[in-house]
Amino acid sequence: MTDTPDILCIGSVLWDVIGRSETAMRQGSDMPGRITRLPGGVALNIGMALARFGLTPALLSAVGRDAEGDELIRACATRGLITDYVYRSDDLPTDRYMAVEGANGLIAAIADAHSLEAAGDKILRPLSDGTLPAPYTGAIALDGNLTLDLLSQVARSPLMAKADLRVAPASPGKALRLSPFVQARRGTLYVNLEEAGLLCQTGFTDSTQAATGLLARGAARAVVTNGGNPATLAQGSDVITQSPPPVHVARVTGAGDTFMAAHIAAELKGQSAADALHDALQAAALYVSGETKI
Repeated sequence: MTDTPDILCIGSVLWDVIGRSETAMRQGSDMPGRITRLPGGVALNIGMALARFGLTPALLSAVGRDAEGDELIRACATRGLITDYVYRSDDLPTDRYMAVEGANGLIAAIADAHSLEAAGDKILRPLSDGTLPAPYTGAIALDGNLTLDLLSQVARSPLMAKADLRVAPASPGKALRLSPFVQARRGTLYVNLEEAGLLCQTGFTDSTQAATGLLARGAARAVVTNGGNPATLAQGSDVITQSPPPVHVARVTGAGDTFMAAHIAAELKGQSAADALHDALQAAALYVSGETKI
């Protein structure tokens, strides 16, 4: 019997292939380092972090019926995630993400989420076929690796009209895909300073300016991070800005997902807005310092 999920994580579930060097790098650098392959994707990263924070997440995504897909599903189950609702495609390969990181941060990355995009609304079938309660009234973490059409559908779908939507763009290149949630005034948006600027079609100097700018644009609620600089949560007239603890950066990929998951977990457990933001910044700092196991 399937456990009842505390939250649905909708979006990319794939393999992360990450090359890391302890040396600062630039375009064209050829350095020694380590190459790892780990379960990843924004929805899965958020789900794994939520599981570490004591919640039971369920995944809604697309994973191929290939050997890599079978291995990925097993890895997800081992990490405490419900995989029963994942769409398994016979003709689409399991997606992958590849990144190179140096001591100075992310150098370059390519996200191949074409199978997720091709699967389209098939990944949402459990919400419409009676498998999951409808309309869904629980929490949903959603990532911008879905197509703009599908994200627009989610933003206005009666199946999720009563859900606690938490939305992240997946990358600056996909930030504009969150526009339907701004227009529909739905959900909590989790973005960094660059992504906020893209959504508002302007530049921001700090997270406070960016968060309030998103609200002025139409967003219902916004959480804006800015690396090691202060982060801001804005909703209505409430604006909370806090600084993350200074740490040595050992890794970058997955930090934003860890922050978002920690914030969601804290709020679902009833913490105040200020305490939840504090806990999320602490969790993200531990993650980038390498202290959190994944």
